[in-house]
Amino acid sequence: MSSLTKKPYYSYSSWAGYSVEYSKLKHEVQVLDYVIPPTCPPPVQQGECHVNYIRKTQSSFSWDWGPSFPTQGIWKPLEIVGFDTLLIRDVTVIPEISKGKLLNLTVSVYMELASFEPVNGLMTIYLNNSTIFYSKINIKPDENLFAEKTFKISSLNNLDVKLWWPNGLGDQPLYLLKVVFSNNDETASKSLKIGFRTIELIQEPVQNSSGLSFYFKVNGVPFFAKGSNWIPADSFQERITPEYIETLLRSAKEANMNMLRVWGGGNYESDIFYEIADRLGLLIWQDLMFACALYPTDQDFLSSVKTEVTQQIRRLQHHPSVLLWAGNNENEQSISGYWWPSVKPNLDQYKADYVKLYIDTIMPIVLKEDPSRTFLPSSPSNGPKTVKEGWISVNPQDNLYGDVHFYNYFDDEWNPDTFPRARFVSEYGYQSYPSFESISSVTNSQDWVYPLTSAIKHRQHHMFGNLELQQMISKHFKLPASSCGLQGFKDFLYLSQILQAVAIKTESEKYRRSQSEVVNGEGKTMGALYWQLNDIWPAPSWASIEYGGRWKMLHYYAKNFFSPLLISPYEENGTVIVNVVSDLSEPLEDLELNIYVYKWSSLIPVYTNVSTFNKSPRSSQVVYRENIANLLEKVIVQIEITVLFILLCNHMVQS
Repeated sequence: MSSLTKKPYYSYSSWAGYSVEYSKLKHEVQVLDYVIPPTCPPPVQQGECHVNYIRKTQSSFSWDWGPSFPTQGIWKPLEIVGFDTLLIRDVTVIPEISKGKLLNLTVSVYMELASFEPVNGLMTIYLNNSTIFYSKINIKPDENLFAEKTFKISSLNNLDVKLWWPNGLGDQPLYLLKVVFSNNDETASKSLKIGFRTIELIQEPVQNSSGLSFYFKVNGVPFFAKGSNWIPADSFQERITPEYIETLLRSAKEANMNMLRVWGGGNYESDIFYEIADRLGLLIWQDLMFACALYPTDQDFLSSVKTEVTQQIRRLQHHPSVLLWAGNNENEQSISGYWWPSVKPNLDQYKADYVKLYIDTIMPIVLKEDPSRTFLPSSPSNGPKTVKEGWISVNPQDNLYGDVHFYNYFDDEWNPDTFPRARFVSEYGYQSYPSFESISSVTNSQDWVYPLTSAIKHRQHHMFGNLELQQMISKHFKLPASSCGLQGFKDFLYLSQILQAVAIKTESEKYRRSQSEVVNGEGKTMGALYWQLNDIWPAPSWASIEYGGRWKMLHYYAKNFFSPLLISPYEENGTVIVNVVSDLSEPLEDLELNIYVYKWSSLIPVYTNVSTFNKSPRSSQVVYRENIANLLEKVIVQIEITVLFILLCNHMVQS
């Protein structure tokens, strides 16, 4: 394996790991004219330095939820493919759909030739074994022995093609597209499973607000995005099986999710990942693999990036589950927020490098290779507002534009007022510890006590994470005493999961309630993707599914707070409010709402109220509102009536 010498840039296309000589990498950093941050991760992450110079999974060198295990070697299967004339490497497909009908299909075929001699033959394209195109073609290779041909296939509206829908909105029919080149010497082919749908990102003026909307339409239908963020499922990628990916993605579907964000500090996921997402109806917000860092922009690095982005988009473009392409995770925010001391003195240089990498280099490739999808330079970002501000917004976290990432570990996490009414929240979350079954499998029995031992703390890679958890838990519960031993340790793990589940429930339900309202210009929230779905190892993290696939309490809660029909009661300024949220496409009539009031000392309600209402499709509406003082007066009256009724009954019995 090659080690890093002067130019440590490697493409995701080959995606082998590399042994890293950090002394040479350090020398490379020193000869540059300016520092490209971050130089090193926080000490609590126990990671490696200068990893932004290497085109390898950024989180493999540590993150605030994972260890530093930078692997090396070839971890995907190798095969030798022989051909006499040409090999079809990739096929991209862009459908034209109108009024639910497939009208045209643009198919681009990318080939590698065996020699520089032009090749003649017949190109045939099948859809579910029906021929939809055939023609004689002549193929001339470029200087690298590659060639591409694009075919526009029209008049397909007579085909019986059903539309693909995200989970909860409809079915996920998939069709087999097969491209075949043949001549007297050879037959080459490539088959893909594809689905047909339209996806639009709508950013338009919002009534009673100065900002713009940020929501998606699928097949012309607006929908609320419900889901989470995906990180690498294991530090050692070769251990990830198709069955494990199926388990995790099916868990997302079972929790009523329709979208996952493949986060930019991880991997471009395997083909099987996207195939399962296609089948389950999980839309994939696809980050390109740049995260929480700035990057070099010399020609060697940019050349590697061009190859990487081109290959990955051609590989993934045909999947109906792929929603959009985002250039990076939080890199716009890192500059505007002055995350590192070197930003201010190098601000103009960093801005220029950012534009050179994401706007001048990556964006043209994305738009050329896949004009059917939106490209977002970063997440979070402000859409058209970011463009007007020169691609780096003063505040990429503006609640009136684009998407936001929201974290707050200081205010009351069980109070809805803590959380914003942003247009789309693509990251938010709270930590918890995994179950005792998980954490005990990687620790020793002497560590199963509270307060936490150093061995347990070793797995906490979020700065001040344990302190934040303890403070948040203590707002609502009593922390275990040091004398409680094993039971105290189990109680702490359990309390952390309660804290996380209720916090994310509170936050997620507020976002869903906010989809139909504007308050002080904010609102019309149309997406909630909490951080994060899965774990990379057994440790405290923001995940709702533990390493290995066991659901945390949060995931059971998610199944409810992402349900298609949500009853969401809450208190605001001394008033009890009940909101009903529907993702359903049909209106609901004559629904019945039952309000029950209980005393702490009894499971028998002391007051009941029944009301009926109608529910509009795909919306949120308040169906009950009552001042708490007035409600308690009604409760007292109800109790008095009940007591009087009991006394009368007793009197009648005695008589």
